[in-house]
Amino acid sequence: MKEKKVIALLGNPNAGKSSLFNQLTGLRQKIGNFPGVTVDKKTGFCRIDAKTDIQILDLPGTYSIYPNSLDEQVVLEVLANPQHPEYPDVAVVVADASNLKRNMLLFEQVSDLGIPTILALNMLDVAEEMGISINSGKLSKILGVPVVELNARQGIGIDGLKHTILTQLETRKTHINPPIFDEKSEAIASEVRKKYNISNKYLALQYAAQAPKLMFLGDIAQKDLQTLVEKYNFNADAFQSAETIDRYHDISSTLTQVVHETGVKTETVSEKIDKILLHRIWGYAIFLGILFLIFQSVFSFAEYPMDLIDQGVAGLNEWLKSVLPESALVSLLTDGLIAGVGGVVIFIPQIAFLFAFISILEESGYMARVVVLMDKLIRRFGMSGKSVVPLISSMACAVPAIMSARTIGSWKDRLITIMVTPLMSCSARLPIYTILIALVVPDTKVLGIFNMQGIALMGLYLLGFLSALIAGWMMKLILQSKERSYFIMELPTYKMPRWKQVGFMIIEKVKTFVFEAGKVIIAISIVLWVLASYGPGDEMEQAEKQVLTENPNQLPEVLASKIASVRLENSYAGHFGKFIEPAIEPLGYDWKIGIALITSFAAREVFVGTVSTIYSIGADPEDESTIKDRLRNEINANTGQPSFSIATSFSLLIFYVFAMMCMSTIATVYRETKGWKWPLIQLGYMSVLAYVAALGVYQVLK
Repeated sequence: MKEKKVIALLGNPNAGKSSLFNQLTGLRQKIGNFPGVTVDKKTGFCRIDAKTDIQILDLPGTYSIYPNSLDEQVVLEVLANPQHPEYPDVAVVVADASNLKRNMLLFEQVSDLGIPTILALNMLDVAEEMGISINSGKLSKILGVPVVELNARQGIGIDGLKHTILTQLETRKTHINPPIFDEKSEAIASEVRKKYNISNKYLALQYAAQAPKLMFLGDIAQKDLQTLVEKYNFNADAFQSAETIDRYHDISSTLTQVVHETGVKTETVSEKIDKILLHRIWGYAIFLGILFLIFQSVFSFAEYPMDLIDQGVAGLNEWLKSVLPESALVSLLTDGLIAGVGGVVIFIPQIAFLFAFISILEESGYMARVVVLMDKLIRRFGMSGKSVVPLISSMACAVPAIMSARTIGSWKDRLITIMVTPLMSCSARLPIYTILIALVVPDTKVLGIFNMQGIALMGLYLLGFLSALIAGWMMKLILQSKERSYFIMELPTYKMPRWKQVGFMIIEKVKTFVFEAGKVIIAISIVLWVLASYGPGDEMEQAEKQVLTENPNQLPEVLASKIASVRLENSYAGHFGKFIEPAIEPLGYDWKIGIALITSFAAREVFVGTVSTIYSIGADPEDESTIKDRLRNEINANTGQPSFSIATSFSLLIFYVFAMMCMSTIATVYRETKGWKWPLIQLGYMSVLAYVAALGVYQVLK
């Protein structure tokens, strides 16, 4: 027995389903997985009157109940199984009013499954702009189900929808004109209904037509249904084709009575803009220009708040050291936790600005155009058109990007996409990029306008994108994938961004960055402080005595700095860094950077937290400088040169462009490919690529 009534939101991609979900649930929503599969499930709760709370389920976008991908298959699994925990008590089919004919196919199929249905006409403003008007009252009478009008983006019609949901929970109306099937279909439907105790004829036909895709049936039932299919010589493909044609005849007849196009259709504003933004030359130029402005802004706008945070962390550390008694616990707090977490908190402004721009591009409708532009490009490199979404999404995070590759039907194309997606620079790399760029790229203007640091940042992102294209092309040749896939995407109209939604996205992404990275950083900072503060036997004490013996007349502040340095070098962390130093020395890295490389395998952004901790522990206790100053002044004991010289810093930047360095991504690839073979191959080829590229850069620049 379900605790709350379940209301499922269904619809074609870009019909406005997500906007409606956000309007209904607000902040009362969560993301999980459907039972037994790794497909995202968005659920939320909504109060529709003083006494009634309902659960809202946002199902993946689909054009019909005949799935072409894993996420679309989940829609079928939920709708075809009345015993499913998410089976809807009412289905709200969100339809794009400007293209109602295409949207009606899904509505008829869902309603004919016997699920009480509401047809929600969304984007009526777009339809009106195109000269289309719809008589929703008459449409409701013809269909026999409630029809409501909405503007989900602006929240118009939400109260009316809530009232309709409440009514439909009581009346349970469905489509009054179910399709008529041929004798063969009627015969097999009759036997399936008897055998599986199914009351709905159309659902019984789906059991026969799509048994291999209905995993909840189990092997025995699937084999029995296959036997029935053979017994009646039932052709599932022919049934689907005939059904779709018949439905569109019925839909056309219905819409002729309720849809009126006033005057001659004129070119919309969105279509006029698309002539420029989707142009085969100007489209790419404009996109590169927008990227350029974003990266310029990420550096320019974030510089002042970042400096404030950096100085604030340094000031907090110094104040705590001055008011608290000297002890191991205080050292753990200041040199361990605060130094480590402060090395990530400093990047909140840049993360906020980056996702603000991404959100504005999505809200305005431009991001969909970027996907179409990239589709044209990546096909020339032998990749699937559907690979565009994972590649673009990976600029935020590789984990959901890899999961979004489920929409790719071909296993080889999907595998190639999964294998190259981590080469795209994600937001976790941003802290590493910006701290290293700030150390070696001058904060100067080109032509008096363009910031050199922003140009360098954009170059790193483009390098990741180009490497993903080349790797995809090479893997296509290796795997001999010759399938040609299609890519269909609805282009939303251009709209003003909803600033409230932009604010929500910034807050959510910053929270995710701080708390997800923070958990790892706090754990690693504690472990790292212990490893860096203690050593085997009495090595640290002996090293300290040697320094005191060799420097009897040294100034106290210089002596304290030398003691801190040798103690770190003789600690457990120092021994570990020294152990791996021979392998990384050709790249220009010393043992301290080596420690940061290893810890950042937990998550890339941990690199900055680690160097913050390492250089705080190894510094003069009276040093009040910020982490940027400490890194800039650090000297490599082997070379006598700055540890973060131009050659070393660019070597590190290139290393992190190509390196996997993320356990969450490896775990996701394991889950998506159902084994360790491909994650290990991915980790191997990316690590070799990162090492060789970093080696080349350092040897050239040193």
